[in-house]
Amino acid sequence: MPEVVVGAVLAAGAGRRYGMPKILAQQGEWLQSAVRALGDGGCDEVVVAMGAATVEPPLGARGLMVPRWSDGLSETVRAVLADVAARPEVAAVVLHVVDVADVDGQVVARILDVADGRRDRLVRARFRGVPGHPVFIGAAHHAGVRDAVRGDVGAAVYLRAHADRVIEVECGDLARGTDQDHRRG
Repeated sequence: MPEVVVGAVLAAGAGRRYGMPKILAQQGEWLQSAVRALGDGGCDEVVVAMGAATVEPPLGARGLMVPRWSDGLSETVRAVLADVAARPEVAAVVLHVVDVADVDGQVVARILDVADGRRDRLVRARFRGVPGHPVFIGAAHHAGVRDAVRGDVGAAVYLRAHADRVIEVECGDLARGTDQDHRRG
């Protein structure tokens, strides 16, 4: 059975600071961009985690409903990891957020290249020294991440607790990697 890397777009939130669910931002362009980045970058499958708003997933992706999305980002991460938990062929999940529109397939490919499909790896993009997304979480860490996430914080708590195992990969030459929390006027 071939190993599978699942790319996940985290897009279930209401986007309170932004003023609307970011899955809908820019007429869906951010979502299209995130799905394309994961697919072009080498993920075998792409899933879009949604909740506050639901949309037809872009071509090449499937939707994943997050029933408790209002409990925060942790529930979105937990739902993605639960979705792959019963699939022994899943070697890793690559978490990406919908509101980092300038990250493309080159960034994802760089992360996947360093991760080398290893189930024991934790690999995180860094942009000019600042940690960001995407984040490769090998299957050996899925249960630990599920247990560590709380409230509106995703895998960052687990990554900090295992900082000695996280490989940070500079990607600032490819993108800014800045998330869009507020609309530009």
